Amino acid sequence: MAAKRNKRFSKTEWSWIFYDWANSIYATNIMAAIFPILYSQVAGDGSLGDHLYGYAVSFANLLVAVLAPYLGSIADFKGMKKKLWTGFMLAGVVFTAVMGLVGSWQLMLVGFVISRIGFSGANMFYDSFLTDVTTPDRMDKVSTWGFAMGYIGGSTIPFIISIAIMLLMKQSELSMRIAVLIVPVWWLVFSLPFMKNVHQVAYVDTPPAELGKAAWKNTVNTFRSILKNKAVLFFLCAYFFYIDGVDTIISMATKYGDTLGLGAIGMILALLVTQIVAMPCSILFGNWSKKAGTLRLITIAVLVYAFITILGFGMGFIVDFHESLNLTMEKAVGISQVLFWVLATLVGTVQGGIQALSRSYFGQLIPAERSGEYFGFMDIFGKFACVIGPALYELFYGLTGKACFGILSIILLFVLGFVFLTVGKKHFRIAENKA
Repeated sequence: MAAKRNKRFSKTEWSWIFYDWANSIYATNIMAAIFPILYSQVAGDGSLGDHLYGYAVSFANLLVAVLAPYLGSIADFKGMKKKLWTGFMLAGVVFTAVMGLVGSWQLMLVGFVISRIGFSGANMFYDSFLTDVTTPDRMDKVSTWGFAMGYIGGSTIPFIISIAIMLLMKQSELSMRIAVLIVPVWWLVFSLPFMKNVHQVAYVDTPPAELGKAAWKNTVNTFRSILKNKAVLFFLCAYFFYIDGVDTIISMATKYGDTLGLGAIGMILALLVTQIVAMPCSILFGNWSKKAGTLRLITIAVLVYAFITILGFGMGFIVDFHESLNLTMEKAVGISQVLFWVLATLVGTVQGGIQALSRSYFGQLIPAERSGEYFGFMDIFGKFACVIGPALYELFYGLTGKACFGILSIILLFVLGFVFLTVGKKHFRIAENKA
């Protein structure tokens, strides 16, 4: 096993890793940095359309969550996983292009919802391919390198190109639309190695005529198995909460900063720092997992995110209550801009690690031939959680009129995630010893 750990990545492993290079630009340009700002400008800051954005994120996640277990069950049948991945990937590519081309905020929002469904659905099948492309002892390494390559290519390179275009065109609406349109081109072109070289190895064989009935039966059986397997159950419950916090911070960061009056280019550059820091830190998480333990590193990352949430609250508090603090608005915004850079750096240290190790740790807990179903349930836990986060932010922001209280509410998700990781330790040890 030791020799296997040290060997170079195979062609199949590299092709799987490279899909992170292909699709991570969506997470950066669309979910985190540029599209939220473009959308706010088109819809109007504080308008109905602006407030519908957070609910649109929740709706997209909800729809994927409802479909995930059944689609995951279908994916486990011979030849189906690749077809489903391809369909969702193409839907994401096409409707991302729509978002950059249409003029009305309503059509932009529809395109965003469908593209996000395509992105999330394709990622679910991509994650489940981890059990097809490598062995359990290499999963941490392969998974973390996937995120690292995503940060190098999928995020950093096209992100820098997007920033350069926006600077040259003086942050015009057209420049942001071009940055959005870079996404589908990059995503499609660099998905080609995955399309060519990654194939489903472990599967459940069944006649095509019985596919629907068998998929439903397997979905029910997998759900029962999860309820009986305490290690999987406690991990999914923890994941349900903490990954929601992670995704909410990714999705709402620039919108939160824009609400506080922070400059668009400054925020985008700060998020570029996140990508640069995240690349080496993702690889380090993979290397440290063998020494410190995968679960321990996930728990540490959850605690770091809880601290990030508190710092984010402080950033907004300074702006929202600047008069009580005897600060001018200009001074308060300046302090918050510095804190945004600190937050961006901190997020970079743990963002890739917590996502990559969650994926690989779960992959080690489940049977390879049922990976589609199990990752479907992992996705439903993650996506149903992601319905809560953005809605929670908008709810507390709406009730108080202060964005800082919206961001503070997210800490509840990390606290609950930490509780389930702590309570489930006994079951995790048993599962690790069996493996």
